[in-house]
Amino acid sequence: MKKNYGFNDFKFFTEMSELASRHQSYDLSLGLPDFEIDLRLRHYLKESADVISHSYESLSGNPLLIENIVKFNLKRRNSLVLKKEEVNIVPCSTFALYTSLKSILNPGDEVIVIQPSYYTYAPSIVLNGGIPVYYDLDNDFAVNWGELQNCISEKTKAIIINSPQNPTGKTWTKSDWEQLYHLIKNQEIYLISEEIYDIYCYDEIVHYSPFLHPELKKRTFSIFSFGKMFHATGWKVSYLLASEELLDNFRCHQQYISYSSNAPCQYAIAKYLEVFDPSDNQKIMQNKRNIFNELIKDTPLQIEQKSEGGFFQLVNFRNISKTMSDVEFSKWLTIEKKVSCLPLSAFYNSKQDSDYIRFSFAKKDDVIIQALEHLRKNL
Repeated sequence: MKKNYGFNDFKFFTEMSELASRHQSYDLSLGLPDFEIDLRLRHYLKESADVISHSYESLSGNPLLIENIVKFNLKRRNSLVLKKEEVNIVPCSTFALYTSLKSILNPGDEVIVIQPSYYTYAPSIVLNGGIPVYYDLDNDFAVNWGELQNCISEKTKAIIINSPQNPTGKTWTKSDWEQLYHLIKNQEIYLISEEIYDIYCYDEIVHYSPFLHPELKKRTFSIFSFGKMFHATGWKVSYLLASEELLDNFRCHQQYISYSSNAPCQYAIAKYLEVFDPSDNQKIMQNKRNIFNELIKDTPLQIEQKSEGGFFQLVNFRNISKTMSDVEFSKWLTIEKKVSCLPLSAFYNSKQDSDYIRFSFAKKDDVIIQALEHLRKNL
């Protein structure tokens, strides 16, 4: 029995974290925030135990939460004007991606995966009867529009985009979305837009969603994560934006997979959105990125491009080793130098090596400082 359909699975990611634990290394491998959430969020979760009915929420989600999502998106710097009927609460972003694909794919349809990419994308396509078509970003991790166009065929049904992107930290601009629209406007091609790091854009970059594009929004599933937004990843509540027509079809499949999401957390998030200022969390995470990037200058590791958004920073390690693969180097750094990371090749379907490793800076400041000080002394 095939367990993972021939793809890399999360086992490797957890193995690296376990390796860090076993060797008592500083674990900067996974995007698992280890610092405290807002105490008001805890308060609203406790309050929910006394005020909700503890029954299933509706298929679309808690009405107050949907109302407050509409208000929250209206206040963005790139304001999103939404109807309640375009919002759906989901258990997590992976569920949203999988079910979005299920609602549009027929057997044999092709879906373009832009690499490097998160490990769930291609398996979700295959499990829904589709065929992944891989497009690798250029060496500077920019999109080559001509090469991307060459990946599009008459069988293409969807393209998966992640912005800000894990692992590169790249963000898509208004111009990027316009370029993509011109590639696909004459075909029935849908977008699965994973925007789970939306509030974490740095250096005055402002998140731009394809849902702002008057034509793209008709064919887009935009996925957001409260777990990432509030650095409370265990809460497992996310939301999806799509046209009423696309959401109707999405819910036809949703009802048979996971009818609704955690009711107490939905209430707590709804109340918290009324007081939440996303710039607070953005500043916290940008400061962590800045601490990491400043301290790594004192090591042979090299940052070629600062992360524009998200939880991660790519680092070139070839000043230290010209011969080790990125997997070998990641394990060596974890075991011998006591700081854990992930190899970039883990984010490709078939790539065996690269010049890069990925660090997570979504950690306590003290952990980042101690880890980089340790590398400064030992590399």
